[in-house]
Amino acid sequence: MNVIGIETSCDETAASVVVDGKKMLSNVIASSVDQHKIYGGVVPELAARNHIQTIIPVIEASLGQANFNWKDIDAIAVTYGPGLSGCLLIGVMTARTLALAKNLPLYGVDHVMGHMYANFITSTPLKNYVLPKVQPKFPILALIVSGGHSQLVLFKNHFDYQLLGQTKDDAIGEAFDKVAKIIGLPYPGGPNIAKLALDGDDQKYSLPKSKMESEFDFSFSGIKTAVLRLSQEIIGEDYRFPSHKVPKRLILSQKADIAASFQRVAIETVVDKALLAFNLYSPKTFVIAGGVASNEELRKQVHQKFPIKTIFIDPKLCTDNGAMIASLGYYQATHNIRLADPLNLSIEPNLSM
Repeated sequence: MNVIGIETSCDETAASVVVDGKKMLSNVIASSVDQHKIYGGVVPELAARNHIQTIIPVIEASLGQANFNWKDIDAIAVTYGPGLSGCLLIGVMTARTLALAKNLPLYGVDHVMGHMYANFITSTPLKNYVLPKVQPKFPILALIVSGGHSQLVLFKNHFDYQLLGQTKDDAIGEAFDKVAKIIGLPYPGGPNIAKLALDGDDQKYSLPKSKMESEFDFSFSGIKTAVLRLSQEIIGEDYRFPSHKVPKRLILSQKADIAASFQRVAIETVVDKALLAFNLYSPKTFVIAGGVASNEELRKQVHQKFPIKTIFIDPKLCTDNGAMIASLGYYQATHNIRLADPLNLSIEPNLSM
């Protein structure tokens, strides 16, 4: 079954053709991240405008890369939530129109769950991808970590899952972005903090870990504030000193030590909770998904602490992409889940698993 997946939840316009949920024939992504850098984060209106300009060329390029025509496609899968309203709308309206015009079944896909299904892609003719040789086996413990989401989920089978815990405020990727801004690093914060942390001492500063009522929930607002207070203290100021003036007073070595210390503690927070869930539920497979899954400190800590080999997907499939949407769309089709009416499929910006 050949499924084309369309993803427009944030600042990437993406499309991919995937066969039987596991063979990726194409993966085309047009990112507008460079346009957002000057604003220090994603501007929703700008992202939506870029989706309008690029979505048809991206879809056509995806079909071309797969050497397919529309007659070769069996179904369309599209992200309908969660995400930015204007961005989701472009993808959903395009997918609805194509489903009607091409007389194809349409499946609305949960973006967050889609990240987990990137782990089900095991082969591709495309160059420079490192993929797992086999698909994960159920039950699966999934740590889904990105700029907008931090969730710990136990999948007993396809579409039979238990949400064990999630962030109660900032997602871990969002915390990386905000801490980067505090110490004067450009957007996106995650890769820039990771790069600078290589030159820092991750034991230099002690930062707090949140204590939650639920043992599997996360919170990153406290550590973000702690980094600001630490930065103010390092330059000899108190909490009244304006945060936007802090970066100019910090020297590069101080920024590196802050970045390294923050990254260690933030990653420890999610890894330790995941390990707690792993020991409690004894899943057959542990997977990490989402943009933060490409973080080397995260991969190092998991390698050191987990008793089984963890599936690490190619970094190019950690960030938003159409392949994960197509893969999940295939399993929705084979399990008769969320078949959508192309006349009525609506976006759900606040969709929750």
